[in-house]
Amino acid sequence: MPGGTFYRSNEESYPATVSDFRLDRYEVTVGRFRAFVEALKGTRRDPPALGVGERPGVTDSGWQFDWTSSLSANTQELKVQLECEYYPTWTAEPGPNEHRPIHCVTWYEAFAFCVWDGGYLPTEAEWNYAAAGGDEQRVYPWGASRERGFAANECRGDGSSSGCSVAAFLPVGSFSPSGDARWGHADMLGNVSEWTLDCNGDYPMPCEDCSNQGCSGAARYVVRGGNAIAPLYDTTFRNSEDRTGRTQGVRCARKIQAE
Repeated sequence: MPGGTFYRSNEESYPATVSDFRLDRYEVTVGRFRAFVEALKGTRRDPPALGVGERPGVTDSGWQFDWTSSLSANTQELKVQLECEYYPTWTAEPGPNEHRPIHCVTWYEAFAFCVWDGGYLPTEAEWNYAAAGGDEQRVYPWGASRERGFAANECRGDGSSSGCSVAAFLPVGSFSPSGDARWGHADMLGNVSEWTLDCNGDYPMPCEDCSNQGCSGAARYVVRGGNAIAPLYDTTFRNSEDRTGRTQGVRCARKIQAE
Protein backbone atom coordinates (compact mmCIF):
# COMPACT_ATOMS: atom_id res chain seq x y z
CA MET A 1 0.00 0.00 0.00
CA PRO A 2 1.21 3.58 -0.53
CA GLY A 3 2.84 5.18 2.48
CA GLY A 4 1.97 8.58 3.85
CA THR A 5 1.46 10.71 6.94
CA PHE A 6 -1.38 10.31 9.42
CA TYR A 7 -2.22 10.75 13.09
CA ARG A 8 -1.73 7.69 15.30
CA SER A 9 -4.89 6.86 17.24
CA ASN A 10 -6.53 9.76 15.35
CA GLU A 11 -4.75 12.26 17.63
CA GLU A 12 -3.10 15.28 16.02
CA SER A 13 -0.47 15.18 18.76
CA TYR A 14 0.88 11.90 17.35
CA PRO A 15 1.79 12.38 13.68
CA ALA A 16 3.61 9.57 11.91
CA THR A 17 4.92 8.89 8.44
CA VAL A 18 5.30 5.40 7.02
CA SER A 19 6.94 4.35 3.78
CA ASP A 20 5.26 2.12 1.21
CA PHE A 21 4.81 -1.39 2.60
CA ARG A 22 2.72 -4.51 2.20
CA LEU A 23 0.41 -5.92 4.86
CA ASP A 24 -1.35 -9.27 4.59
CA ARG A 25 -5.01 -8.87 3.75
CA TYR A 26 -6.00 -11.61 6.17
CA GLU A 27 -5.05 -12.68 9.65
CA VAL A 28 -2.88 -15.79 9.73
CA THR A 29 -5.18 -18.82 9.67
CA VAL A 30 -4.92 -22.09 11.53
CA GLY A 31 -4.09 -23.76 8.22
CA ARG A 32 -1.24 -21.37 7.44
CA PHE A 33 0.15 -21.73 10.94
CA ARG A 34 -0.17 -25.52 10.74
CA ALA A 35 2.18 -25.54 7.74
CA PHE A 36 4.70 -23.62 9.85
CA VAL A 37 4.38 -26.05 12.77
CA GLU A 38 4.58 -29.12 10.53
CA ALA A 39 7.75 -27.70 9.01
CA LEU A 40 9.18 -28.07 12.54
CA LYS A 41 9.67 -24.32 12.90
CA GLY A 42 9.01 -21.96 15.79
CA THR A 43 10.77 -23.94 18.53
CA ARG A 44 14.12 -23.86 20.29
CA ARG A 45 15.26 -26.69 18.01
CA ASP A 46 14.99 -24.50 14.91
CA PRO A 47 14.67 -20.81 15.83
CA PRO A 48 14.96 -17.93 13.38
CA ALA A 49 18.49 -16.90 12.49
CA LEU A 50 19.92 -13.94 14.35
CA GLY A 51 18.86 -10.60 12.89
CA VAL A 52 16.20 -11.89 10.49
CA GLY A 53 12.77 -10.30 10.50
CA GLU A 54 14.16 -6.80 10.94
CA ARG A 55 11.76 -4.08 9.94
CA PRO A 56 13.52 -1.87 7.36
CA GLY A 57 14.62 1.34 9.04
CA VAL A 58 14.17 0.08 12.62
CA THR A 59 17.55 -0.67 14.15
CA ASP A 60 18.02 -3.92 16.08
CA SER A 61 14.48 -5.09 15.38
CA GLY A 62 15.54 -8.50 14.03
CA TRP A 63 15.57 -11.79 15.94
CA GLN A 64 17.78 -11.73 19.04
CA PHE A 65 19.63 -14.61 20.65
CA ASP A 66 17.95 -14.36 24.04
CA TRP A 67 14.47 -14.62 22.50
CA THR A 68 15.03 -18.26 21.57
CA SER A 69 14.62 -19.41 25.18
CA SER A 70 11.00 -18.14 25.07
CA LEU A 71 10.06 -20.59 22.32
CA SER A 72 8.68 -24.07 23.04
CA ALA A 73 11.30 -26.78 23.46
CA ASN A 74 10.02 -28.84 20.51
CA THR A 75 7.11 -29.23 18.12
CA GLN A 76 5.17 -31.57 20.39
CA GLU A 77 5.28 -29.02 23.21
CA LEU A 78 4.29 -26.20 20.83
CA LYS A 79 1.20 -28.12 19.70
CA VAL A 80 0.15 -28.61 23.32
CA GLN A 81 0.68 -24.92 24.10
CA LEU A 82 -1.45 -23.84 21.14
CA GLU A 83 -4.44 -25.58 22.70
CA CYS A 84 -4.58 -22.87 25.35
CA GLU A 85 -7.36 -22.15 27.82
CA TYR A 86 -8.62 -19.06 26.01
CA TYR A 87 -10.78 -20.24 23.09
CA PRO A 88 -8.09 -22.05 21.10
CA THR A 89 -8.72 -22.31 17.37
CA TRP A 90 -5.84 -24.77 16.94
CA THR A 91 -6.77 -28.45 16.74
CA ALA A 92 -4.49 -31.48 16.95
CA GLU A 93 -5.55 -32.56 13.46
CA PRO A 94 -6.80 -30.51 10.49
CA GLY A 95 -10.52 -29.87 10.82
CA PRO A 96 -13.22 -27.21 10.52
CA ASN A 97 -11.04 -24.44 11.96
CA GLU A 98 -8.41 -24.30 9.21
CA HIS A 99 -9.79 -21.04 7.79
CA ARG A 100 -10.35 -19.44 11.18
CA PRO A 101 -7.57 -17.18 12.50
CA ILE A 102 -4.91 -18.81 14.63
CA HIS A 103 -5.29 -17.74 18.24
CA CYS A 104 -3.16 -18.27 21.35
CA VAL A 105 0.22 -17.51 19.76
CA THR A 106 2.93 -15.71 21.69
CA TRP A 107 4.76 -12.66 20.35
CA TYR A 108 7.85 -14.81 19.76
CA GLU A 109 5.87 -17.39 17.76
CA ALA A 110 4.17 -14.65 15.76
CA PHE A 111 7.56 -13.12 14.96
CA ALA A 112 9.03 -16.51 13.99
CA PHE A 113 6.04 -17.29 11.76
CA CYS A 114 6.29 -13.99 9.88
CA VAL A 115 10.02 -14.60 9.31
CA TRP A 116 9.32 -18.10 7.99
CA ASP A 117 6.56 -16.71 5.75
CA GLY A 118 8.85 -14.10 4.22
CA GLY A 119 7.70 -11.10 6.22
CA TYR A 120 8.04 -9.33 9.54
CA LEU A 121 5.82 -8.21 12.40
CA PRO A 122 4.21 -4.89 11.46
CA THR A 123 5.04 -1.85 13.55
CA GLU A 124 2.20 -0.33 15.51
CA ALA A 125 2.27 2.68 13.18
CA GLU A 126 1.97 0.47 10.11
CA TRP A 127 -0.93 -1.49 11.59
CA ASN A 128 -2.75 1.69 12.66
CA TYR A 129 -2.10 3.33 9.29
CA ALA A 130 -3.76 0.43 7.45
CA ALA A 131 -6.72 0.21 9.84
CA ALA A 132 -7.44 3.95 9.80
CA GLY A 133 -7.04 4.27 6.03
CA GLY A 134 -4.01 6.54 6.38
CA ASP A 135 -4.94 10.20 6.04
CA GLU A 136 -8.64 9.32 5.91
CA GLN A 137 -8.38 8.81 9.70
CA ARG A 138 -11.27 6.36 9.76
CA VAL A 139 -13.01 5.70 13.08
CA TYR A 140 -13.62 2.13 11.94
CA PRO A 141 -11.74 0.38 9.13
CA TRP A 142 -14.88 0.39 6.97
CA GLY A 143 -15.86 4.01 7.72
CA ALA A 144 -17.88 5.83 10.37
CA SER A 145 -20.69 3.37 11.10
CA ARG A 146 -20.69 1.52 14.43
CA GLU A 147 -23.49 -0.84 13.40
CA ARG A 148 -23.01 -4.58 13.76
CA GLY A 149 -22.34 -6.69 10.73
CA PHE A 150 -18.84 -5.49 9.84
CA ALA A 151 -16.70 -7.52 12.26
CA ALA A 152 -16.77 -10.62 14.47
CA ASN A 153 -17.13 -9.42 18.06
CA GLU A 154 -19.28 -9.61 21.21
CA CYS A 155 -19.51 -13.41 20.94
CA ARG A 156 -22.01 -13.05 18.11
CA GLY A 157 -20.15 -14.92 15.40
CA ASP A 158 -22.11 -14.59 12.20
CA GLY A 159 -24.61 -12.22 13.83
CA SER A 160 -26.64 -14.83 15.66
CA SER A 161 -26.28 -15.40 19.37
CA SER A 162 -23.59 -18.05 19.03
CA GLY A 163 -22.26 -17.45 22.53
CA CYS A 164 -18.69 -17.17 23.73
CA SER A 165 -17.08 -20.16 22.09
CA VAL A 166 -14.67 -20.92 19.26
CA ALA A 167 -17.67 -20.60 16.94
CA ALA A 168 -17.52 -16.83 17.51
CA PHE A 169 -14.21 -16.77 15.58
CA LEU A 170 -15.18 -16.80 11.92
CA PRO A 171 -13.23 -17.81 8.83
CA VAL A 172 -11.04 -14.86 7.83
CA GLY A 173 -12.67 -12.44 5.42
CA SER A 174 -16.21 -13.39 6.45
CA PHE A 175 -17.21 -9.72 6.46
CA SER A 176 -15.47 -8.79 3.19
CA PRO A 177 -15.85 -6.52 1.42
CA SER A 178 -18.26 -4.54 3.65
CA GLY A 179 -15.97 -4.75 6.68
CA ASP A 180 -12.70 -4.18 4.85
CA ALA A 181 -10.36 -1.27 5.44
CA ARG A 182 -9.40 1.29 2.78
CA TRP A 183 -6.84 -0.95 1.07
CA GLY A 184 -8.82 -4.19 1.39
CA HIS A 185 -7.60 -5.52 4.73
CA ALA A 186 -10.13 -7.74 6.48
CA ASP A 187 -10.97 -8.29 10.15
CA MET A 188 -8.91 -5.45 11.56
CA LEU A 189 -11.35 -4.93 14.43
CA GLY A 190 -12.64 -8.45 14.90
CA ASN A 191 -11.83 -12.14 15.16
CA VAL A 192 -8.44 -11.89 16.94
CA SER A 193 -6.32 -9.08 18.32
CA GLU A 194 -2.96 -8.87 16.60
CA TRP A 195 0.62 -8.54 17.80
CA THR A 196 2.79 -5.64 16.62
CA LEU A 197 6.55 -5.11 16.75
CA ASP A 198 6.35 -2.33 19.37
CA CYS A 199 6.79 -2.49 23.09
CA ASN A 200 4.15 -0.62 25.07
CA GLY A 201 4.96 2.93 26.10
CA ASP A 202 4.69 6.49 24.91
CA TYR A 203 4.52 6.94 21.17
CA PRO A 204 8.02 7.63 19.79
CA MET A 205 8.37 11.19 18.54
CA PRO A 206 9.15 12.31 15.93
CA CYS A 207 8.01 9.34 13.94
CA GLU A 208 9.14 8.38 10.47
CA ASP A 209 9.13 4.61 9.93
CA CYS A 210 9.41 4.35 13.69
CA SER A 211 8.78 1.60 16.21
CA ASN A 212 9.03 1.73 19.99
CA GLN A 213 11.99 -0.50 20.82
CA GLY A 214 13.09 1.46 23.89
CA CYS A 215 11.45 -0.62 26.61
CA SER A 216 13.51 -2.81 28.90
CA GLY A 217 13.02 -5.72 31.26
CA ALA A 218 9.65 -7.47 31.33
CA ALA A 219 8.02 -5.02 28.93
CA ARG A 220 4.57 -5.59 27.55
CA TYR A 221 4.05 -5.38 23.79
CA VAL A 222 1.32 -3.62 21.84
CA VAL A 223 -1.62 -5.51 20.40
CA ARG A 224 -4.11 -3.89 18.07
CA GLY A 225 -7.66 -4.57 16.92
CA GLY A 226 -10.58 -6.19 18.66
CA ASN A 227 -11.50 -9.83 18.91
CA ALA A 228 -14.50 -12.11 18.65
CA ILE A 229 -15.15 -12.06 22.39
CA ALA A 230 -14.63 -8.35 23.11
CA PRO A 231 -16.92 -5.40 22.39
CA LEU A 232 -16.55 -3.52 19.11
CA TYR A 233 -13.66 -1.10 19.47
CA ASP A 234 -12.56 1.59 17.01
CA THR A 235 -9.20 2.12 15.30
CA THR A 236 -7.80 4.09 18.26
CA PHE A 237 -7.96 1.08 20.58
CA ARG A 238 -4.63 -0.30 21.74
CA ASN A 239 -3.79 -2.88 24.37
CA SER A 240 -0.70 -4.70 25.54
CA GLU A 241 0.37 -8.09 26.81
CA ASP A 242 3.45 -9.90 28.01
CA ARG A 243 5.18 -11.43 24.99
CA THR A 244 4.61 -14.95 26.34
CA GLY A 245 0.85 -14.38 26.63
CA ARG A 246 -1.49 -16.54 24.57
CA THR A 247 -4.54 -14.41 23.78
CA GLN A 248 -3.51 -12.98 20.39
CA GLY A 249 -3.26 -13.64 16.68
CA VAL A 250 -1.12 -12.08 13.95
CA ARG A 251 -0.90 -10.79 10.40
CA CYS A 252 2.44 -10.14 8.73
CA ALA A 253 3.91 -7.14 6.96
CA ARG A 254 6.29 -7.37 4.01
CA LYS A 255 8.88 -5.29 2.24
CA ILE A 256 8.12 -3.75 -1.12
CA GLN A 257 10.11 -5.79 -3.59
CA ALA A 258 12.35 -3.83 -5.95
CA GLU A 259 11.46 -4.30 -9.60
